[in-house]
Amino acid sequence: MKSLRVFLQNFLKNQGQYVLVSLLIGKICAFLSSLFIIKLLPVEDFGKMSIVAAVFALFASCTGLGSYQSLLRYGSITENPDIKSKLSAYLLRKGFIYQLMLTAVFLLSSLFYVNKYEDLFWIFLFFGLRFVGFYFFNYVQTELRINSKNREFAKLNNTVNIAGLLITLVFTFFFQLKGYLFAIAMMPFLSLLWYQKTDVSVKEIPSVFSSKEIWKYALHTSGTTVLSDALFSADILLLGFLLNENYVADYRVAILIPSNVTFLALAFMQSDFPVLAKNYTNKIFLKSYISGYYKFFIPVCLGVFTVCSYFSKEILKIFFNEKYADNSGLFIIFMATFLLNILFRNLYGNLMSAVGKMAINTKTSLFSLLLLVSLAFILVPKYHLMGMTISVSVTLLVSGLLLAFFFYKYLKELK
Repeated sequence: MKSLRVFLQNFLKNQGQYVLVSLLIGKICAFLSSLFIIKLLPVEDFGKMSIVAAVFALFASCTGLGSYQSLLRYGSITENPDIKSKLSAYLLRKGFIYQLMLTAVFLLSSLFYVNKYEDLFWIFLFFGLRFVGFYFFNYVQTELRINSKNREFAKLNNTVNIAGLLITLVFTFFFQLKGYLFAIAMMPFLSLLWYQKTDVSVKEIPSVFSSKEIWKYALHTSGTTVLSDALFSADILLLGFLLNENYVADYRVAILIPSNVTFLALAFMQSDFPVLAKNYTNKIFLKSYISGYYKFFIPVCLGVFTVCSYFSKEILKIFFNEKYADNSGLFIIFMATFLLNILFRNLYGNLMSAVGKMAINTKTSLFSLLLLVSLAFILVPKYHLMGMTISVSVTLLVSGLLLAFFFYKYLKELK
């Protein structure tokens, strides 16, 4: 049990408990927001908003073209505060330019949907403003993480999530969809309260780094994240294309709780990432981390699945509506899928990122997206929601096993 003890000790040493609590609060706020939005908005408005949100999720994955993700890895392995500061300033300036370009492309993407769904462009417009705010939110978060300020990171998340939830509920209650869109557009800009003045005049990367290496990692990480998050957006987009917004609403309800159980693994990986990046060539450390991770998460996953599968209908009735209880079969399949995601895809995907092997992550994610789309076009027309559920579950399991295979191959090559 030594590896489990060391695993938990390192988590606490990194102030991971603050990250865990803040992510839990974030998940609760996101869940409550989705729950109330489902109840407050008409099905048609909720379906349209879900489609735009799915497109937004794709673009949000490559915020700043991966600049903040490069800052996270290379800022973590750098001990010199001055070099960290210059790297941060350079990536903030350069990333913001790319962010504005991406926002323009996001707004142009609305043209693919405006003919089928009325009044969709102005929904895209509010999400475009949110996209810009999301850039600053990610940047400030990363600045805190590379400087080992997990406690401040938690305060930032808690403020944005709690205040955002309250603002969203109030505006949606009084102004319906327009109020909701205004609230979510403004919410990420609250992160600027934590912004530390940066010398944005820095135009060159610190000499200890290679610009080519920094941006290669950023692009691969951004591409991987886009493709990875596309797995959780493509299902919505495909349902909207192959079926209609009512199916989209039912599907969102079935997947909402299961897709959020990964927050616990995310908390550990977020708090431990800087340490993992520093030890990317330490074979003993990496093996011990994996051992401790499994000793902790396997019992947790088994417990969660037992409770949620046994009380699946009751959970859907309590949190949503009695009419959604018929989707308990989908709920159980999704719960098993995302718990296996914790044990494979979440773990090995983050480890591959920490050791710098992002090209493999990108290739695996691209293969997974193609697999999902292929399965969906085969299964959804015939089996509807169950077809999409099977498509997503098979895809996530296959991608997790592939990432595990490539990481152990990397581990074997270490001396």
